[in-house]
Amino acid sequence: MTAPRARAAAALGCLALLTTLCLNACGGTPTTRLEKPATATSAQDVGGMHALVAAAKKEGRLTAIALPRDWADYGGLIDGFEKKYGIKVTVENPLGHSQDEVNALRNSGKRPTAPDVIDAGDTFARAAARQNLLAPYKVAAFDAIPGNQKDPQGHWSNNYGGYMSIGCDARRVQPCPQTFTDLLKPAYRGMVALDGDPTRSETAFSSVYAAALANNGSFDDIRPGIDFFAKLKKSGNLNPLPGTSANVRDGRTPITINWDYINLHTADQLRGKGVDWQVAIPFDGSFAQYYALAVNRNAPHPAAARLWQEYLFSTEGQNLRLRGYARPVLMDVMRKDGTLDRTAAARLPTVEGTPQFPTDAQLDKARRTVERDWAAVVSG
Repeated sequence: MTAPRARAAAALGCLALLTTLCLNACGGTPTTRLEKPATATSAQDVGGMHALVAAAKKEGRLTAIALPRDWADYGGLIDGFEKKYGIKVTVENPLGHSQDEVNALRNSGKRPTAPDVIDAGDTFARAAARQNLLAPYKVAAFDAIPGNQKDPQGHWSNNYGGYMSIGCDARRVQPCPQTFTDLLKPAYRGMVALDGDPTRSETAFSSVYAAALANNGSFDDIRPGIDFFAKLKKSGNLNPLPGTSANVRDGRTPITINWDYINLHTADQLRGKGVDWQVAIPFDGSFAQYYALAVNRNAPHPAAARLWQEYLFSTEGQNLRLRGYARPVLMDVMRKDGTLDRTAAARLPTVEGTPQFPTDAQLDKARRTVERDWAAVVSG
């Protein structure tokens, strides 16, 4: 009985092989060919999420850059990712800016120490995509991301965002400013700080955009924002130090212009430590923007890089953003399907109106203007 069964199995195997060859040669559907993680543009390309997780666990590491733990709950996200997948996350230059991330991709090439992923302002992500530094990858939730918050080919996708705000130590400053116009008052001499140089920092760049909107500028015209900071410097109110949490805690930057989720987290962090940090979203320069996530084209850990993207766009990842006061890009979708952390959402400051966003062309024009004029008009 054994030999006939063996012959029958062999015959069936030959028939299957001939059928496959015929399909391929005669224009039928070819056998699906799985991609390596380094060339995968979706989890399906490597055989699905289970296969992607297995490949990422085999790599065992992920290298990120410029991700402070107190920024949009990256502490919770890193801890959650490590616990869930057993993959060690290393963050290089945690206090770096968006331009530092782009430079790191360009300069590291295919070295094993290169960053696997970046989190950058979307203007910087667009620049990195134009330089062919980013790998196209579409997370499972890609179709749910609004069209104006992603690259159509998946080179980058915005993940979270917020509103530009003014943070102020109410124990050192009386009264705290509420608008950009307030920042020019003589009482605030030497107090007002930016988060770095707007030619390198997305936060500082967005601060200039918000100031432009508060001074008769527009998405098409950021120059009034540059002029505002030149005036602020001339008045003596502009503080040259970056508005970091350390400088806030030490009282060296009692007023900072930063994202609402950063200022709100600072308020939580310093409560009970001698700092009464108050946060205002200026109605005269309401400006919202998102930050983009992307995979390095030459990521040393390509599976872990793609799994990191999936995690940050998952329900768990998006709700962790919300707990860090950042607005997840999938917030509306999650609210509708019932997966949003409504308790965390209720902690967000109330903002009137629907946020408007500059177009790609407007952002590119504004970026060029700041790069051309900032040093001469403000820094010089």
